[in-house]
Amino acid sequence: MSGKERLAIFPSRGAQMLMKARLKGAQKGHSLLKKKADALQMRFRQILGKIIETKTLMGEVMKEAAFSLAEAKFTTGSGFNDNILQNVEKAKFKIRTKKDNVAGVTLPVFESYQDGGDTYEFTGLARGGQQFAKLKKNYHKAVVLLVELASLQTSFVTLDEVIKITNRRVNAIEHVIIPRIERTLAYIVSELDELEREEFYRLKKIQDKKRIARKKTEDAKAALQKSGVVLEQPTNLLDEQDKDLLF
Repeated sequence: MSGKERLAIFPSRGAQMLMKARLKGAQKGHSLLKKKADALQMRFRQILGKIIETKTLMGEVMKEAAFSLAEAKFTTGSGFNDNILQNVEKAKFKIRTKKDNVAGVTLPVFESYQDGGDTYEFTGLARGGQQFAKLKKNYHKAVVLLVELASLQTSFVTLDEVIKITNRRVNAIEHVIIPRIERTLAYIVSELDELEREEFYRLKKIQDKKRIARKKTEDAKAALQKSGVVLEQPTNLLDEQDKDLLF
């Protein structure tokens, strides 16, 4: 195995336990990231469906709003637009931001609301009041849909980026990290098995040499005894004839 296919580590029992723990952690992390990716994909598809539905509805609403503007201009005249722009002091239609959490991913959510009453409630009272009210209603609906679409588009882009990053991590753990740890673990196991075989062979050779040396000693003793040589027995420290040892 090359160094790129496995981790550079000294084969030992401790390293084997460490690699097993890392393999278990990588598998657990892969499982969690896979579940996160599935949850994000589910939410992504839901948002995509809502975007398509909102855009379709947006086309209809904007068409109605454009027709309402044309009708209001035809009925009341085209001067009301300039009058409204000149009298605007502050925005009545505002947006606030909330946060939504999907599998640990924070998504911004835009919400529209009206701050204060309708300043131009009596505009068009002289003539064309009905058309002007219809115009305000249609454009209010269009702006609400625009805010909702902006929120969906922002969540869509955010989720798309996070899903790409999560999938890259899942693929990296599945195809790079886990196989590398498994190859490292297999290398450690094979090296430890080889060391055990070498140790067994070494012990066996030592036993064979001891047995040969013992046999040679016994043969030499037997030859000396056969020739009539009296061999001295090894001294026993517990023999009563031995002198006491002083310390």
